[in-house]
Amino acid sequence: MATVNKNSSTSKPNDELTSVRLDKWLWAARFYKTRAIAKQMIDGGKVFYNGQRTKSGKGVTLGDTIKIRQGFDEKEVTVVALADKRRDADFAQTLYQENIESIKIREKNSLARKQGVLLSPASDSKPDKKQRRKLREFKERM
Repeated sequence: MATVNKNSSTSKPNDELTSVRLDKWLWAARFYKTRAIAKQMIDGGKVFYNGQRTKSGKGVTLGDTIKIRQGFDEKEVTVVALADKRRDADFAQTLYQENIESIKIREKNSLARKQGVLLSPASDSKPDKKQRRKLREFKERM
């Protein structure tokens, strides 16, 4: 009886890959659930590749920096390994290294959200008639 290795694939192994499509890499690194969602996020400007907006077919190489916005969080990661297949979460975390500044900012924003500082208005009451008028004028100028 022959044994089959579940992790073997018909494509190149990870050490032979020189470049992978950005949407495939984001999917393999488990930032997004599907490649279609990864493509939408790239096209929508939620993903920056080396500081610039890019297309989903852009080739990712080792050492590149990718900035990803997911909800309230913004992560800046450096590509450490390449993969074109989606595997378990432990493997996915080995594909990238998050920058220290990014971690600090996310923790700070998370704490502020938990305390309600980011989303709560400055005052505890509704704006009066004069303040509402000023708000409406400000919004119409934009």
